[in-house]
Amino acid sequence: MIRSVVRGIGSALPRRIMKNADFEGMVETSDEWIAQRTGIRQRHIAADDETTASLGEAAARAALDNAGLTPADIDLIVLATSTPNNTFPATAVEIQNRLGMRHGFAFDMQAVCSGFVYAVTTADLYIKGGLAKRVLVIGSETFSRILDWSDRSTCVLFGDGAGALVLEAAEGQGTIADRGVLAASLRSDGTHKDKLYVDGGPSTTGTVGHLKMEGREVFKHAVGMITDVIEDVFTQADISADDLDWFVPHQANKRIIDASAKKLGIPEDKAVVTVHLHGNTSAASVPLALSAAVADGRIKKGDLVMLEAMGGGFTWGAVLVRW
Repeated sequence: MIRSVVRGIGSALPRRIMKNADFEGMVETSDEWIAQRTGIRQRHIAADDETTASLGEAAARAALDNAGLTPADIDLIVLATSTPNNTFPATAVEIQNRLGMRHGFAFDMQAVCSGFVYAVTTADLYIKGGLAKRVLVIGSETFSRILDWSDRSTCVLFGDGAGALVLEAAEGQGTIADRGVLAASLRSDGTHKDKLYVDGGPSTTGTVGHLKMEGREVFKHAVGMITDVIEDVFTQADISADDLDWFVPHQANKRIIDASAKKLGIPEDKAVVTVHLHGNTSAASVPLALSAAVADGRIKKGDLVMLEAMGGGFTWGAVLVRW
C-alpha cells in the first residue's frame, strides 16, 4: 500500500524574542505568574516585515533543503493557518509563488491549533488517492496580529512561527512497521465555539478582531478530548502508549501536556516540550516541536511518533507517524 513518508522537516521563527518579564510594564503580570501557570518563558513576535507567508516560505525552504528536494519536486502545498496574509487568496498560493512554483496546487486549511494535524491527515489522503506524490505541509502563524495586548489572560500565551514537513509517497507493507503516516483521528464540536474564538471576521464585523478565550473552560475540556483521539489511534494501530518512542503534543500549556501524558500512561521523558521557548504558536506548534526534536537528535528514523493538537471550535486530532 501507499504510505506518506516524511522526507524533510524545517522551521522558521521571527527575529524578536519577547520574554515574560517584557510584559510586566504592559499588563499586571510577572515572569513567575506566567511560567507557573503555563510553562512559557518566552515567545517570538513577528516584525512588520515578517508575515505568515514569509515565515511559511522560510520553513518550507528549510524542509526542502532537509529533504534534498526543490520546489519543482512538490505537487501540493497545504498550509495550516488562522492568520492568513489576506482574507483571500489563500496564503498557500502566496507561498507557492514565493517558492517560484508554477505547477501543482495549493490551499489553506483552517482548524486553528489543530490545523497542522488536520493538514497532515489531508495531505496523506491526497497522496494515497494518487493526486500528489510529494506534499509540502506547513503550519505558519502570526497570532501577535490578533491579540489584545491589554488582556493579560491571552496576550502572554501566544507567539509567532512556522514549521513544515515534506511528505512523499512510498510503498509500504500495510503494517505498523511501515514508515510514514499510519493512523489518524480527527474531531470537532461547534458547541464550544464561544470558549475560544476571534471576535471579528469579514462576514460579521468586517474587521480582523481579537482573540478571546475562556481559559478554565478550555483547560477543562482539553485533556479528555486529547486522550479520546489518541486512544482511538492506539486502537486503529493496535498499539499502546508503551510502543511510542515520542509524544509530540500541541504546545499550549505545560500543565495540559503533563496531564494528558499522565492520563495516557506516556512517560514524561517521551514528551517533546517546547512551550517554554515558543509559547502557543497555534498551527505552527506541532511542527516547531517536531523540528526541534529532530534537530537535536531525539527523533530518529524508525521512531514511532504521536502528534496531537486541540484548538478553537473546538477541533482536536491525533496522527501516528513512523519517522
